[in-house]
Amino acid sequence: MTISIDRVEEAAFEIMKRAAIEIPKDYKQGIQALQKTETGKLPRFVIHAMQDNWEAADEDRRPMCADTGLPRYYVKVGNEAAVQRGFVAVERALRKATADATLAVPLRPNRVHPLWRTDNNNNVGINAPEIEWSFEPDADWVEITTVHKGGLFGTDYRMLFPGDGIDGIKRFVLDTLIAFGKRGLACQPAIVGIGLGGSKDTCMQLGKQAACLRVVGDRNPDPKIAELELELMKLGNSIGMGAMGFVGSSMVVDCHIEVGHTHTGGMPISLHTFCLSSRRATARIHAGGEIEYRTDPQWFTPYLRRETVEW
Repeated sequence: MTISIDRVEEAAFEIMKRAAIEIPKDYKQGIQALQKTETGKLPRFVIHAMQDNWEAADEDRRPMCADTGLPRYYVKVGNEAAVQRGFVAVERALRKATADATLAVPLRPNRVHPLWRTDNNNNVGINAPEIEWSFEPDADWVEITTVHKGGLFGTDYRMLFPGDGIDGIKRFVLDTLIAFGKRGLACQPAIVGIGLGGSKDTCMQLGKQAACLRVVGDRNPDPKIAELELELMKLGNSIGMGAMGFVGSSMVVDCHIEVGHTHTGGMPISLHTFCLSSRRATARIHAGGEIEYRTDPQWFTPYLRRETVEW
């Protein structure tokens, strides 16, 4: 069966609205767990105020943060899926849903030309919103995830070398989180995503996906990487900073690591922080037209993490 392009646009608009307003349950639970262990009075106050704000936003059906970030999409296409008018039409539907949601939700129109600062007033422009694609075998659905992530700070990159090893990774993570906290470059408590390996552009992509497309409590299937995720989360919460940079112990809600095979001579690493408004929502449009809404993107499937030539 062919998926209606109208259903694609409908789903894209709906997840734009949900992502802006509704905090995912996994992130709420992560924040509540941090609140129980937070040592600082001011960070505890901030976390309490955050939760009050989330409740008010949900009740009023308005965005929970005045800065609604930079909307972007991650699209997973089933290999057996067919869409009315093809995937150029899907891209157009995603751009139109962004423009419509900017007006209707409303979202703050954050997108401007980098040089002329011209603004279409709808979060759509050259290469905006970003759309990343992946594929899934033996499926006839199309799955769309939107993420509303801040576009200014909370990201860093470094080229490490193989000899730096795990200690080098820890040093980079601690240096970066301390700098973010001291300079106000992150909106914590945050999910921290780390991209390790690949080329520089792939490394940056993996880190952002790790921050934005995995839920709190999810662990990498490689047990040694999973162990490192937990260790880095513990380290991040031991540097003396809590919510919004106040003295405390609640900087990292969770840490996720994604890897890519890289050049023999290097070990590139990127770090990305999602913000305290972890804004993501997913819609799976089935071949029969049904739409399933979730907050777990399920982006990192075994197929996406495959190592071999054949699947």
